[in-house]
Amino acid sequence: QVQLMESGGGLVQAGGSRRLSCVASGRTFSRYDMGWFRQAPGKEREFVIRINWSDQSTWYADSVKGRFTISRDNAKNTVYLQMNSLKPEDTAVYYCTAEYVGTQYWGQGTQVTVSS
Repeated sequence: QVQLMESGGGLVQAGGSRRLSCVASGRTFSRYDMGWFRQAPGKEREFVIRINWSDQSTWYADSVKGRFTISRDNAKNTVYLQMNSLKPEDTAVYYCTAEYVGTQYWGQGTQVTVSS
């Protein structure tokens, strides 16, 4: 069982930046594929970004390319989501995910609100 805890959400003005963190439990964090999803009010949860454990390759939703980056610190069991040039449409609950041996785990989510 992998437990995930997100932090860093809050209110930010359009054009601003925010960094989310997600700490994972377990001794094999370095072998977790990590990512972020988000869910805006009235919408379905959508993929945002991902980083693979094996080669550190990253995948981005088109809507965040050039603005969001993902990184990880295996020594701290932590993955980061750096969000720049935020837009009101980025307002959502952001969920951290971990994928390990075919199972996907989810955090509780952290709210990010971007004001115009």
